[in-house]
Amino acid sequence: MAKGTKRIRARYTSATKRELPNITFDRATDIVISGKIAEGLRERTIVDYKKIVRYFTEWLTQKYEDMEYVNDVTIEHLRAYIHYLRYERRRYEGHTNIDATKQPVGLSETTVNIAIRTLTAYFNYLYAEGFIDPNPVERLKLIKQDVDMTNNFTNEEVARILEQPEQRDFVGFRDYVGISLLLDSGLRIGELVGLTVDEIDFSAPQIVLGGGRTKGRYFRIVPISTYCAKLLKQLIEENRAHFDTDSVFVSSLGDQLTTNHFNKRLKFYAERAGIKTKKVTAHVYRHTWAKIMIVDKKIDIYTVQKMGGWKDIRTLRRYVQLSTEDLRRSHDEGSPLMAIRDSRRKRI
Repeated sequence: MAKGTKRIRARYTSATKRELPNITFDRATDIVISGKIAEGLRERTIVDYKKIVRYFTEWLTQKYEDMEYVNDVTIEHLRAYIHYLRYERRRYEGHTNIDATKQPVGLSETTVNIAIRTLTAYFNYLYAEGFIDPNPVERLKLIKQDVDMTNNFTNEEVARILEQPEQRDFVGFRDYVGISLLLDSGLRIGELVGLTVDEIDFSAPQIVLGGGRTKGRYFRIVPISTYCAKLLKQLIEENRAHFDTDSVFVSSLGDQLTTNHFNKRLKFYAERAGIKTKKVTAHVYRHTWAKIMIVDKKIDIYTVQKMGGWKDIRTLRRYVQLSTEDLRRSHDEGSPLMAIRDSRRKRI
């Protein structure tokens, strides 16, 4: 090395520093949505993406008036937004049909975590594609959720609910079939209300869902009982007597049911059955199905995972929570001490 010269250690054009163009929130959202559509995300997921990102950017630009570009977002902004959702935002704020002023303040942990997951995916995509650096969600975490021990129905509650629909009229019979199918199959509500005649294999009997109909976009076979298959046949006959449709669950006008409408029907029947302290949605029926299959019927959890279409078995485990009565019954049935005492008594 020549005298008086210095050793070069770092590159002049450093790879660690990137000069990135400023991108507006609208442009960033267009980029992410285009990418997610190309990845094959379902239309409903795309709609949810747009809505959640729009809520965030509207809040951000109102709170920080000088905020123009997605490049300026930091983890502090995201944490402030999470705090706002959890403790300041009123439920159903901005809803056209619900008076938000009468609703409680603070969104549920589940709703907030959905927003966190969506925003994490949003910024991760922009970072991976080279539009932002650093990544503001790199250290962002989900909030902890309390385990809800009442997220399913007891057998007695299910029996009372099934007594409520008036099966002598079209709507009542349709609802009875829908509730029965939820409890028989563990279908998601979107899978149920979108069910068509050609998705039912009456010879098996089973429901065959293509990739475009399932949450994870993969083919799934859902076994059903012969009793439920019989109910579905009867409902299809009723539909075809009045309407030209391949949809199984339709309104009294022949239109395919919406998830919102059917959830309202489920809540209506639960209230008639005297169930007023529990949240009532089709998802709770799905929890109930999984719990009965695993806890009461002793079906292998991996089999239930496959039938129900859960991608992550940890999600299924979280749904299937044992109540105090379940724990007591399992203890009484399996106590080693009592088993030994019983065997000694039999010998005597």
